[in-house]
Amino acid sequence: MALAGAFKAKLKNGKYYYRSSITYKNKHISLGSYDTEERAHAAYKVAKDIISNSSITIDAYRMDTPLSFDKFVTVINFRDNNVYIKNPIYLEKTYFQYYLTPSMILKFDIDDLFYFASHKISRRKGHLWVADYGMQVNLYSRYGIKPHAVLNRDYRFINGDRYDFRYDNIEIINRYTGVYAVKRSVYTKYTARILVNGLYTIGTYDTEIEAAIAYNKAADIIKKARPGKRFSQNYIESLTAQEYAMMYLKVPISDRIFNDFS
Repeated sequence: MALAGAFKAKLKNGKYYYRSSITYKNKHISLGSYDTEERAHAAYKVAKDIISNSSITIDAYRMDTPLSFDKFVTVINFRDNNVYIKNPIYLEKTYFQYYLTPSMILKFDIDDLFYFASHKISRRKGHLWVADYGMQVNLYSRYGIKPHAVLNRDYRFINGDRYDFRYDNIEIINRYTGVYAVKRSVYTKYTARILVNGLYTIGTYDTEIEAAIAYNKAADIIKKARPGKRFSQNYIESLTAQEYAMMYLKVPISDRIFNDFS
């Protein structure tokens, strides 16, 4: 007699394996594939225990638990919140938690639920990525954090939790490429720098928009002298094309840029 929750299947190469699944609230939930019937049945038993015992929480997961961690979270969330989500997400009242691992828990605003319910987050070499249309997209870019931004220099998490991606918790300090805020006692200036075989200081400006445009201007000069060189351009949404052109003409940049690349 077949063990409950275990279903025999066959690979294209003729090898047999076992699928595990459970039906709950009229939803057929796949619990994964296993090499033996016993393991598939064990995963089913864990899911059944979760469904029948509301005191089982995500913290109860152990490394030797037969059910995968992702499925463990999914079943608990479905039990508690009546919403089936295939990714390891647990819904709270005003936000949700994405369990990348038992100890690595990301927080997001509920507005992001639709996206992350269908886009899986992965971690590679210390970076967080989302699979989107066949590409690996840096998770931080979704929140206006540039690829080479430095924590607590270019951006910061207000409550100190670097895994809390709720919008109110993220402060972008330096929004533009090559622009760095320089805080004085009573005011803030913005320095623009560009990297070309060493770091060039383009200038220091009263506003970050002036500094961002100065960076673009310096990049344009350098690209003319070195056509193979590529730089990220700063896009200023708040300016019309005419306003941008006027500021571009007027903004001063270091004579060193002209001398070395003209």
